[in-house]
Amino acid sequence: MALRQEPHVLVVGGSDSSGGAGIARDIETIASIGVRTCLAVTAITVQTHEAVMDVQHLRPALVRDQMRAALQANMVAAIKIGMLATAGIIAAVAAVLRENPQVPAILDPVLASTSGRALLEAGAIAAMKRDLVPLCWLVTPNLIELALLIGAEQAVDEDEAVWQGQELLAAGAQAILIKGGHAKGLRSTDILLRSGQEPIRFDAPRLAVSVRGTGCMLASAIAAHLANARPLEDSVRKSKLFVFEKLETDLTN
Repeated sequence: MALRQEPHVLVVGGSDSSGGAGIARDIETIASIGVRTCLAVTAITVQTHEAVMDVQHLRPALVRDQMRAALQANMVAAIKIGMLATAGIIAAVAAVLRENPQVPAILDPVLASTSGRALLEAGAIAAMKRDLVPLCWLVTPNLIELALLIGAEQAVDEDEAVWQGQELLAAGAQAILIKGGHAKGLRSTDILLRSGQEPIRFDAPRLAVSVRGTGCMLASAIAAHLANARPLEDSVRKSKLFVFEKLETDLTN
């Protein structure tokens, strides 16, 4: 079938019944860039735009087998990873990534919902940092997630954020994109860090309101551009612009 020969992004993450984040937002974003998706669902959530009411985790073996089936069925050119929920699911996803090292994986380390509910069980952050982060081509934490991953307080300025990102690189990460959405100021600046290279900054005006699902959108857009064989830096730059323009359009309509 011709469909099998088209590049796909394998989306690994949780559902969001509101449609504002999670795999619903991932699929929407990737499709808008013209790339197909396939899925491995990690958790089912009951949520609105204001709160998460319930979460049901899937069995790690089921997540693993979904990923393997998607990789067998399609030409998967990138993997986007979001909500993982448990240490067992992290181990299952890591096992599949080790089986497919040629496929670039983008990890958006979803640790809590916008409303504050934990979306990764206690103790699993260490497993994510140890077992999964080194297998991913890019990790895209916001300032809160970055601090939790290295066991520090949230960075108060850009210099401290870069230092924390360097700590994560030293722990085995291949590349880090520190998202600036939780920083202050009129501009939102994301910082790309890679070992032995100078930081690269991607700047955009800061939106006046908080919007759910922006982290999902950015990581998904990067994965879609990587699936189209764009270099990492170019993929990040195009994705940053895509997210800003999409949100600006949505907020003005």
